[in-house]
Amino acid sequence: MKMLNNDILIRLRYALDIKDTDMVEMFRLGGVDLRKDDVQLMLKKVDEEEDDGLSEDYIRVNNAMMEQFLNGLVTFKRGKRPGENGSPPLSGENVNNQLLKKLKIALSLTSEDMLGLLELAGVRVSKGELSAILRKAGHKNYRECGDKFARNFLKGLTLKYRE
Repeated sequence: MKMLNNDILIRLRYALDIKDTDMVEMFRLGGVDLRKDDVQLMLKKVDEEEDDGLSEDYIRVNNAMMEQFLNGLVTFKRGKRPGENGSPPLSGENVNNQLLKKLKIALSLTSEDMLGLLELAGVRVSKGELSAILRKAGHKNYRECGDKFARNFLKGLTLKYRE
């Protein structure tokens, strides 16, 4: 089953125990101005079959918004880079790959930390496999991160930070 960006936000918010007001701030730091009500509409669970994308009580998070949120999360956790004005440009890269890269930066994780989180979720991968996912798109050893891998990483994050 395809993981929606809204699902990623819900899981990430739970795993890191992020308040709605902090989510608003993270979006703002990433260049998206939202209200707390908007964030709550993004976090609403919706059945994929029933959602026609036109529901007025649900906001679907597109890839650009997700990347902006992740950029804002990094800035929120680590602060602005010296000399940085505004939010970084969008890369258009696979959302799951961005998720892992940005969480690695925001939470100051090492590759060993990331492998440990995956192991908590019951997934064993080699350092080389993780490295391929963290590479820049277009690199000869780049590998796209699948939904199942991202879901397991978020599960490991939840197990570590919530229990």
